[in-house]
Amino acid sequence: MNNELTVSSAAKETLPTVFGYIGIGLAYGIVGKASGISPLMITLMSLITYGGASQFIIVSMLVTHSPMVSIILSAFLVNSRMILMSTTLAPYFQKESLLKNIILGGLVTDESFALGMNKLNYTNRKLNFAWFNTVNWFAYLAWAAASLVGALLGNFISNPEKFGLDFALVSMFIGLLYLQLISDKSIKFKLQLLVVGFVLVATFIGIIFIPANLLTLVVTLLACAFGVVMKHAFF
Repeated sequence: MNNELTVSSAAKETLPTVFGYIGIGLAYGIVGKASGISPLMITLMSLITYGGASQFIIVSMLVTHSPMVSIILSAFLVNSRMILMSTTLAPYFQKESLLKNIILGGLVTDESFALGMNKLNYTNRKLNFAWFNTVNWFAYLAWAAASLVGALLGNFISNPEKFGLDFALVSMFIGLLYLQLISDKSIKFKLQLLVVGFVLVATFIGIIFIPANLLTLVVTLLACAFGVVMKHAFF
């Protein structure tokens, strides 16, 4: 990364994550096709729902014939973490118009958020619309295209789990976590590890008592509160 906030720099810096979108998009398309969903519906879900984890959940719930209300609620709860991410990003775009903020917030992903947070370390804590919008659109188009290709490849792969494709999303999040830990110099490394440890423990305990659809949101909120308290109290 460098300190430039241009379209060209965004394209270069987004490229490594695009390969991640392609890998997970292919996996999603293959899993969706194996579950009996048409390539058209798989692609439309990527264009409209546009939420990696929630799309995997939607597919699994469709297969089990879950009620539509449950599917919509589950997708909303899983994607609700984007509200927190958008809130975190909002202060950096206060001078932009409402429309531009809506566009950025509507297309932000875990990966583009992580990339933006890392970029702050090189730009004196600044971001702009051109850079972040380019990052978002690269992700959006790569995800949709990969989903379609995966759905078409799904005609030849009847058992995605056999190839470990259901683990693709998890592996990408692990990679993003590693990049965040080594790149973000604004937060002490020990504090970051402490929060990661808290998330692991909270998830392990929470999965016993909290429905899986709510677990991500609850653990995210608890981890944010824990991190803030620990930072101000001990770091």
